[in-house]
Amino acid sequence: MSSATTKSSAKKQIGNLPPEVFFIFSASAQYLGAIIAVNLFDQLAPASVAWLRVIAAALILLAFSAPRLLKHGRWTRAELLSAATFGIAVAFMNLTFYLAIDRLDLGKGVAIEFIGPICIAAWQTKTRRNAAALGLATLGVVVLSGLELGSEPLGLLYIFLASACWAAYIVIGSKVAQLDRGVAGLGVGLAIGAVVIAPFGAAQSGPAWSSPSILGLCLLVGLFSNALGYGIEQSIMRKIPVRRFSVLLALLPVTAVVFGFFFLDQKPTLIEYMGISLVLLGVVVQQRDVLPSVSETA
Repeated sequence: MSSATTKSSAKKQIGNLPPEVFFIFSASAQYLGAIIAVNLFDQLAPASVAWLRVIAAALILLAFSAPRLLKHGRWTRAELLSAATFGIAVAFMNLTFYLAIDRLDLGKGVAIEFIGPICIAAWQTKTRRNAAALGLATLGVVVLSGLELGSEPLGLLYIFLASACWAAYIVIGSKVAQLDRGVAGLGVGLAIGAVVIAPFGAAQSGPAWSSPSILGLCLLVGLFSNALGYGIEQSIMRKIPVRRFSVLLALLPVTAVVFGFFFLDQKPTLIEYMGISLVLLGVVVQQRDVLPSVSETA
């Protein structure tokens, strides 16, 4: 068997894996980036970390997708508008989330931010089975994150804004994923998003430009949290409906608990184990509908 045939066979086998497997890899990459980012807050303003994260991810994705960009030629106005809107939503989601977790407990922040995906999933839910799955996943996230919202008004404002941006990310991202541009759409969008949020992140970014270590860590945050995390999610969005994707996002706080156990010495409580079980049950219960392939829609 030739090497080309072997590669094609391996690629096909990977492509046939359940979306849940890819999502776990995406969530793992994002939380690895989050751990690095939180540790950077003592050296660099959260807004600047978010801005440099978006810049780094845009550069990585554009470099990776350069051959595809050249091959597919000019973008249409509609494609550029979709990519730009998507990138701006992602950039503001990153910015407001970092500003929020600088003031709020991370667990509670994730719980409130999950309101966005919940609303999208509820909007797309058509059957009782999917409604039950959404209810289980939502309850699991609430249990995982605690029931108190906290009393930090500015932090709450930022996390609600991040939640709205997350909802926009899901809806617009599903359209960008169908452009047949690979991760180029994400790279172009993030480049535009980086320009838009520059007024928020550039002013306090001075320490990064004089420290190669800080710049290197910001590059890693962009690589793990955006380039890998969102790149994998773009692949998932090409295969499954928005509703199913929104429920799968409930795996994010589950992954956070796992990473907390291994990297931050945070042992899950019995209540947290119950929350994890509810999320996983919700993910399993929902209908495993998929989108038609390009060949089926042609």
